[in-house]
Amino acid sequence: MATDLTKIRNIGIIAHIDAGKTTVTEQMLWVSGAKHRAGAVDQGTTTTDDDPEEGERGITIYSACVQFPWKDVNINLIDTPGHVDFTAEVERSLRVLDGAVVVFSAREGVEAQSETVWRQANKYGVPRIAFINKLDREGADFYAVVEEMESRLGAAPALLQIPVGQGPAHTDSPFQGVIDLVQMKMLTFPGGKEDVRIDVADIPEEHLPEAQLYREKLLESLTNFSDELMLIVMEDEPVPEKLIHKVLRDATVHQQIQPLLCGSALHGMGVQPLLDAVAAYLPNPLEMPPVVGTDPSGKADKNTGDDQRAKIRRKPDPKEPFCGLVFKILPYKTGDLYWVRIYSGELKPNSRVLNAGKNKKENVAQLWRIHASKKDEQLTGAQAGDIVAVIGLRDSVTGDTLCDTREPILLESIEFPETVISMAIEPESTADKKKLAEVLDMLRKQDPTFAAVENEETGQTIISGMGELHLEVIQHRLQRDFNLNVKVHRPRVSYRETVEKATEVTGECNRLINGVQHTAAVRLKIEPFVATGPLAAHAPPVVVSIDPNHGLPGEYLNVVMEELETAASGGGTLGFPLMRLKVTVLGGDVHETDATEIAFRAAANHAFDTALREAGLVLLEPIMKLELSTPDEHVGDLVGDLQQRRAIIHQTETRGSDTVLHAEAPLANLFGYSSAMRSLSQGRAGCSMTPSDYGPAPDEVVKKFLGE
Repeated sequence: MATDLTKIRNIGIIAHIDAGKTTVTEQMLWVSGAKHRAGAVDQGTTTTDDDPEEGERGITIYSACVQFPWKDVNINLIDTPGHVDFTAEVERSLRVLDGAVVVFSAREGVEAQSETVWRQANKYGVPRIAFINKLDREGADFYAVVEEMESRLGAAPALLQIPVGQGPAHTDSPFQGVIDLVQMKMLTFPGGKEDVRIDVADIPEEHLPEAQLYREKLLESLTNFSDELMLIVMEDEPVPEKLIHKVLRDATVHQQIQPLLCGSALHGMGVQPLLDAVAAYLPNPLEMPPVVGTDPSGKADKNTGDDQRAKIRRKPDPKEPFCGLVFKILPYKTGDLYWVRIYSGELKPNSRVLNAGKNKKENVAQLWRIHASKKDEQLTGAQAGDIVAVIGLRDSVTGDTLCDTREPILLESIEFPETVISMAIEPESTADKKKLAEVLDMLRKQDPTFAAVENEETGQTIISGMGELHLEVIQHRLQRDFNLNVKVHRPRVSYRETVEKATEVTGECNRLINGVQHTAAVRLKIEPFVATGPLAAHAPPVVVSIDPNHGLPGEYLNVVMEELETAASGGGTLGFPLMRLKVTVLGGDVHETDATEIAFRAAANHAFDTALREAGLVLLEPIMKLELSTPDEHVGDLVGDLQQRRAIIHQTETRGSDTVLHAEAPLANLFGYSSAMRSLSQGRAGCSMTPSDYGPAPDEVVKKFLGE
């Protein structure tokens, strides 16, 4: 029997670390009846944090998927990490989801990773609702968080609830419940986290003026999206609740507003209304636009007449040809689990599908329902709108498109950030060397932000990732899951190289090889270059271009361009990847009798190497953006420590009872910073780091690499 797609919600929970995402997920499972008891993050008993590393650290590291019913809808929910080192888990989850719940802490407000996940949701066009959590915490400030959402995120929050009181029980006005501005009722949760009861009562007299004020603001904002509602408001008539829900849903699905609710998930306050909002306002698969892909055969688009591949659209309909996207891979004893979001058509076990990007056919041996990170229930089939685990694939990786073998389509893949930190790793015994290589290859397949390469000169294996914690978790997995004892060396920063100034050079080749003379000259210009404008984010690190007056024959120009692109990808003077560089082919000399492709390749290489030397070396180091929150009494010590680490403090602000420092510092000076920060603040400060940019490294760092 086909599933009613209008009753499906594919959503994610996204937020900054420690905002309460996993606790919200646990309470959703509990109040929906999917669990008999809500687990606790601190005790390592939550459903979605089922990895031992997550239980020990009390944080989410891997995204996890759970399914549960809520009233008349079925919810597929992905709980994502909040730590910047694992932002790829958020990226690949948002790529395949239809909606999201963004959780904010009422005390910390909009934090660094809050901005990152919000931008990721914007990038993939994901409609979202917001939940301000932890209103029972010391320093909670609901209205300050709303202001930060508007100013820092450019959000358009539509307040559906306001809190009654804020803060813990011992304060003058503790958090007691919420006022529902749509029903104009007060909701309290007498049973806390052990009970799913909600008491609905009239709004107390002392809170009525504030409730009426914010209801008027809500209705006024909604008149921008409905002429019918506007007329009713202008005529001062009662607005039907059903119409409010309809306008809220339409505006949310079209990403014009974000319905905002509040509560305290840890104490079971506000989770049921949040689930109601998920069902009422977030889209079902049918409300999402058709997925757009290209013809992998490379046929031109008949509609535009240009050389681009023809665009293909697939509606979220089981009757359409099958297509889906692989967005995560997990190891399993009986075969790797490939998490697939199905966008159109049907998928059945024991069938064949096409990997459109690789043009290879894959076997779908089994289909499974996912529970957390494990397979839960074997399926006899799945259809558009489903998120399932597939066993049997061999050649597919994260971001690959699976489709009907007779109706190929290639969907846009998933882009991941570049690694920022590296370290050398080696097995303690030579017997484990082959096993380590196999395991690292498997981990690389599962985690697109993890890289492992063998340095040909030193023979060392270099692993790279998104941060210290990321590589530490990888190291622990090697020891715990694969019984591999490994030695690691100090993390190595992923430096980049560029040039200091523009230079024009001529590269030459004049060689006798096997009795044949090879002669050519290539002129090129090399210069610093930073891409700007809307295409800057997708610009290559090295741009290789051609001067219109180059004068070279096509066959020689092609080999010169090929050689320059290869040379540019091979690294600079110190062996680090090149970036912010433009190479322009100005022309060359073609000998009447001795010009050959070999000669032009050699001349292009000679010109490139000469230009790099003459243009001057600039070593670039990764710069991290820091957001540091600390009690006032520790500000001086932490500022002093940051200055020693070559940090630049851009801004300070007061958030609740804490001071928040916004700074930038080189990654090379931040190793071990978490421990130092905890020591200086007696464990009371918190910090988040996100990659910001690359900046020139100091002369002493350059001299160290040059051996001076």
